[in-house]
Amino acid sequence: MVSRRDWLRITAGAGAGLGLKPGILEALQSQALITRAIPSTGERLPAVGLGGANTFSRVARAEDFDAIGSVLQALVDGGATVFDTAAGYGASEEVSGRVTDELRIADRLFWATKVNVAGRGGGSADPAAVHAQIERSFERLRIPVIDLIQVHNMGDPPTQLRILEELKAAGRIRYMGITTTNERQYGALADVMRNEPIDFIGIDYAVDNRTPEEVIFPLALERRIGVIVYLPFGRSRMWQRIGDRPLPDWAAEFDAHTWAQFMLKFVLANPAITVATPGTSDAGHMADNIAGGTGRLPDAQQIRRMVELVESLPSA
Repeated sequence: MVSRRDWLRITAGAGAGLGLKPGILEALQSQALITRAIPSTGERLPAVGLGGANTFSRVARAEDFDAIGSVLQALVDGGATVFDTAAGYGASEEVSGRVTDELRIADRLFWATKVNVAGRGGGSADPAAVHAQIERSFERLRIPVIDLIQVHNMGDPPTQLRILEELKAAGRIRYMGITTTNERQYGALADVMRNEPIDFIGIDYAVDNRTPEEVIFPLALERRIGVIVYLPFGRSRMWQRIGDRPLPDWAAEFDAHTWAQFMLKFVLANPAITVATPGTSDAGHMADNIAGGTGRLPDAQQIRRMVELVESLPSA
């Protein structure tokens, strides 16, 4: 296995190989990755991880094992641990389980996956089907204990959260939660946060998508619930809006050297956030993202400046 030191030396020498800019390498080499405590236990997690949807799942579906292996190796060699996937992400679970097993890095990850079994006609989920989907996740990931399973997209919380409670009590999972990336479900999400013994929520949040700041994040702090952020780059919106614009010089005031780091540091500046999990299937981008979880974070004045800049960009 390539050590982090060797990996950084290789990427610095090949640089071009992963397309890393000097600021990224300097951040990875000289600064520790920011960690955040899981509110329910105090266990600390590196604040930047990897999302297994979108580009990652497409590459997994194509069974490009080299690409998947390189990005997962970059994740752990960069000091990060959280890998977020789902039963509904196509081949993401199966391929990542196989690759990490072959690379012998599975025990270096914090595994987060999801379950969602739809009930017929919008009714309750079949408990047997829920159990079956979860067991498939165990088989695909090839691990005896899953760190976190969340109910995906608010799917029948009463049925599926009860099953996750049972699995947590039995020691088969360590944490449980629920997710949505649909603003119309935020009200229902808040109800679950107030009434269920969950450890985490997963939600979309980005510098151009700040609605969760209004109710969800204050509630997470109040209820001591961890927050995993999905889509910190606003799906593809922000990249389209940024185009080929140069990063403003003042971003260096909070150690942002690329637009990806700029966007991740905005997300991590919110005290409710436990970890951000941008998706990528590129090892160089993974390293760039990890560097976004190092160094200084923007203060309130800098955050206002970031928002003003983004609001001045053309809509995607």
